Amino acid sequence: MEKIWLSHYPQGIPAEVDVHAFASLRDVLRSSCDRFSELPAYSNMGASITYAELDEASRDFAAYLQNSVGLHKGDRVALMMPNLLQYPVALFGVLRAGLVVVNVNPQYTVPELEHQLKDSGAVAILVLENFAHTLQEVLEKNPTMNLTVITTEVGDMFPVVKELVTNVVVKYVKKMVPGWKIPDATEFNAALREGRGQTLHHVPLDQKDLAFLQYTGGTTGVAKGAMLTHGNMVANVQQLGAWIAPNLLDGKETLICPLPLYHVFALTCSLVFMKIGSHTILITNPRDMHAFIHDLKKHPFTAIIGVNTLYRALLDNPDFAQVDTRHLKVVSAGGMAVQRVVAERWKQKTGTPIIEGYGLTETSPVATSNPLNIEDWTGTIGMPLPSTEVSVLDDSGNEMPLGELGEICVRGPQVMPGYWNRIDETDKVFSANGWLRTGDMGFADQRGYFKITDRKKDMIIVSGFKVFPNQIEDAVALHPGVAEVAAIGVADEKSGEAVKIIVVRQDPTLTEQALLEHCRKHLTDYKMPRIVEFRTEPLPKTNLGKILRRQLRDAPAPAGMARAVNAAPAH
Repeated sequence: MEKIWLSHYPQGIPAEVDVHAFASLRDVLRSSCDRFSELPAYSNMGASITYAELDEASRDFAAYLQNSVGLHKGDRVALMMPNLLQYPVALFGVLRAGLVVVNVNPQYTVPELEHQLKDSGAVAILVLENFAHTLQEVLEKNPTMNLTVITTEVGDMFPVVKELVTNVVVKYVKKMVPGWKIPDATEFNAALREGRGQTLHHVPLDQKDLAFLQYTGGTTGVAKGAMLTHGNMVANVQQLGAWIAPNLLDGKETLICPLPLYHVFALTCSLVFMKIGSHTILITNPRDMHAFIHDLKKHPFTAIIGVNTLYRALLDNPDFAQVDTRHLKVVSAGGMAVQRVVAERWKQKTGTPIIEGYGLTETSPVATSNPLNIEDWTGTIGMPLPSTEVSVLDDSGNEMPLGELGEICVRGPQVMPGYWNRIDETDKVFSANGWLRTGDMGFADQRGYFKITDRKKDMIIVSGFKVFPNQIEDAVALHPGVAEVAAIGVADEKSGEAVKIIVVRQDPTLTEQALLEHCRKHLTDYKMPRIVEFRTEPLPKTNLGKILRRQLRDAPAPAGMARAVNAAPAH
């Protein structure tokens, strides 16, 4: 469609950006480390590293991977940990060595982790000790898996005394590290020391080279690796950088990052702020609201990223009233729809509007955003970023008129080339003329603002995380007492949506408790059913035998047949 949104861009925002300004993310990192060497780059739990220290430590880790582990350009390295100082060090170390990052949710169950490691062909993994027991089970199930294991502890990047105290408290006082044993595993700090004396071999990188395998369920629920190239990521960094540039100053900003860096939204946002020399505060566990708000009070922050549930949790906490938000310039939200009540309360409390954007893992991830100069929440996903095309198409690929419903589709330099080893799935999401079909239904208005009205598929969004009914149903159906199951999303005040399962029992004595205990062995917490409904009649199906989830969503549950089994999860 015609780029009608360009006439509504704020002053200073270009229609196009230079997506070739950097050949790779490695060049972005080196530029920032040279320009801002003495400034703090990342802080976590009261400890910090400067850009110079980030440069040095990531170089050492890269050299270790090349020399001691023997990895070569294009090899995949998995990172499995929450937000810690080790994350950016390892992230940039992997990229500097010419390798590919495979981001892993540390809360994954054994089947989930096993699938991702096998599918990606990862040859090495850095895992926080707290989650090493899960990796141990995967390795025991797959004795021929050739995987170099590097382990780290929470305090490994802290000053020596703080490191020792933190690691002892985490392991022995709070008992947060389940027992594990992985022969030949190497400690992260030992790897850095070893790499310090080794040569970092230059690996040519250009924009076509892979930077990340970022796993997503897409519209099918089968976890697929979106291939994000250095060009994709550099493009989105440049696009977002141009979008926020009028509000920010190089080397002067402080970003609060409570979203996990293994999630592509937080990942790309952190790269945008690193490029301009910002100080990023990594929040390891935003559900620990006391510690989170302590960090907010400690750092006069100018930017924060989050999802609707996180902003609501802050507003609902009485201690947030004591946080100084006078320096705020950018409040960004993605991953799930922002609720009007949250947006209005946030603006009232802080004086700064929530800037809602939209994207997918497949778009690195941001495709559209509201401009930073809005006075109030718009209820839309905003306009396409510079160098981005967005259109609303029907099932035949024809463009819909303004205001009419269709599927939102995206083209641009941030759009992935395809899914890892899944040509079939790649072909499904791209039209013949290169549009990425998002699976989201919506329309564009006269200004070029887009609004999402519904999802084309049955995906459930829990606190910004995608949950796919097929995966839930497959896990529940493994229980011998289940005859039929359907998973649907239901509205939830805290998490936006929650997972509900509707079950026809094979074993009439099957209880909610037994079924949920079974689910916990197969599903990460945010994927866990929050509502269980038992039915005696067969579930509604098509003529081909496919369960009609939409009919289940739209029809009210029989009286007394369903109840919440525990609270919806926090972000």
